[in-house]
Amino acid sequence: MGLYDRNYISQKDASYENEAYSTQSKSSLGIFIKQTYQLFAASLLAASAGAYLGLGMAATIASWYWGLVILEFIFLFGLYAAKKTAGLNLIMLFGFTFISGLTIVPLLSHILGMAGGAGIVANAFMLTTVAFGSLSVFAMNTKRDFSAMGKMLFITLIVIVVAGLINIFLGSPILQLAIASISSILFSAFILYDTQNIIRGAYETPIEGAIALYLDFLNLFISLLQILGIFGGSDD
Repeated sequence: MGLYDRNYISQKDASYENEAYSTQSKSSLGIFIKQTYQLFAASLLAASAGAYLGLGMAATIASWYWGLVILEFIFLFGLYAAKKTAGLNLIMLFGFTFISGLTIVPLLSHILGMAGGAGIVANAFMLTTVAFGSLSVFAMNTKRDFSAMGKMLFITLIVIVVAGLINIFLGSPILQLAIASISSILFSAFILYDTQNIIRGAYETPIEGAIALYLDFLNLFISLLQILGIFGGSDD
């Protein structure tokens, strides 16, 4: 009977240890997710600050556009290189998001110069926010696994980038509308994919998850802004 009691006690101890480990693991993941979304929100604020300040010097930014794009990529690559270096990673994150806010100024300035432009920008931001929130909640609660979409999403992204570069020289509104429409679907799918990666602990650091969400949000916003801007411009 004593031997049975010892086995029972040891089994209970093991059970408590497993439960404690599971609780600790869930707690750590909860902290990781909270930090990720805090950094994501801060990134949106930094980008908004860049766009707001940039609107006052839209012509200058337009003339320096490609230089800013190069600087933006330097900060992005620097961010991934310094993702585990406290302090420097935040400088890279907010430097990147601030500059990305500057680089959308030419588009914002063009839309705001249209009749009803402020409404177009507001509607694009509202639609982006609603879509982002709805897709995030769905990804967190659904039993469907979106992790298999990674390769398909990446290939589609490459096709969209190439098409966008080609259209720089063609300047076709129809092609731009097609690119923006496909991009809006693509980055909606990326929201599902990246959200599940975050809640499943696929990222090493909260900054990686935050920048993934930020890029999804930003590119979805730009796509919707272009679509609404094209249709808004056709009404004039």
